[in-house]
Amino acid sequence: MRYFRRRWDETRGDEYECWGTSLWYLAVDEAGDVCRQIEVYANGHVIAYDEKHHEDRFGGLTYATLDLEEFAPFEVSTQEFNEDLGKLSPINRLDWW
Repeated sequence: MRYFRRRWDETRGDEYECWGTSLWYLAVDEAGDVCRQIEVYANGHVIAYDEKHHEDRFGGLTYATLDLEEFAPFEVSTQEFNEDLGKLSPINRLDWW
């Protein structure tokens, strides 16, 4: 598993656009498929998706395969990924962690 943290400097462009820009955390397998996706928005909202929770009214787990070379500059350690996520409480999950 590889871990990435990447800022997205555009808003969602949907009914939740007022949440602002976002910081994405992605856990990705060796083929580039996303297994966990956590989105942290400028207004403080956090949403999370994984194999147990694929989608909801806020969005869903990406089905796109990531280009691991393109994402290489955004790679973080397992420890850093887990420490960051340990501080978050997604608004769309009761079963987080």
